[in-house]
Amino acid sequence: MDNDTKTIQKMVTTIAESNAEFLNQKQGADKFSKIVPQLLKKGLENLNLSMFSPDMKQGILTSLGEEYRKRGNLNDAVKAFVLAGNKPKLNEVAEDYLKLVQFDNGIEVYKLAGNKEKLLEVGKKCLDESKVAPAMKAFLAIGDTGKLIEVGDQCVSRYRFDYAFEIFSKIKDKAKLLELGSRCVEEKEYDYAIKAFEIAEDKERLNAVGDLCMKEEHVSKALEAYGLAGNEMMVTFIKENFHD
Repeated sequence: MDNDTKTIQKMVTTIAESNAEFLNQKQGADKFSKIVPQLLKKGLENLNLSMFSPDMKQGILTSLGEEYRKRGNLNDAVKAFVLAGNKPKLNEVAEDYLKLVQFDNGIEVYKLAGNKEKLLEVGKKCLDESKVAPAMKAFLAIGDTGKLIEVGDQCVSRYRFDYAFEIFSKIKDKAKLLELGSRCVEEKEYDYAIKAFEIAEDKERLNAVGDLCMKEEHVSKALEAYGLAGNEMMVTFIKENFHD
């Protein structure tokens, strides 16, 4: 045990022995104010608090998290509150991120806090504001299929086929995958069309994409589509005539 750790342990033990009743109260943040500066210097990753009781460890980590938050270091604040198992404090940090318009970070912290109500609220807000990426992330976190389909449809209308594919493939909605694939064919986005028809297990449409790709001289894509469709005749034809 290094000298810093010994010093910190001694200080906390002294506080505990002389203020046992005070430490048992739920006032938290000010209990460990004397040692927080030293802990901050040492760094969260370098702390060893295994010698303390669970309640004392939680109090120290919560105090650290509060100090990180005051200093604007929300990333380390999250780490401290996670280690402390302090979900209410995590929710507060998530709100901080939202105020900074950092929706992705806010959503991640709400996920850590297990706050489905807030995830739904943020997802709806992002959807209303056409922020499809964070909306998708929020609805995926709570498994809201209806809202995910709404986001996916919005993605298709905005030509964000990558997001739409991610959503429809994760919720395994074959009907939506077929719709997406057909739209991608119209826009000549054959890569996503092939992926969508593959997951939807539609060999007929895969063959149709293969035919279009051959017509437009996208030989490698045609080979992929025919291969996924199990069309051995066309696979052999391409390999014999177009590939070394």
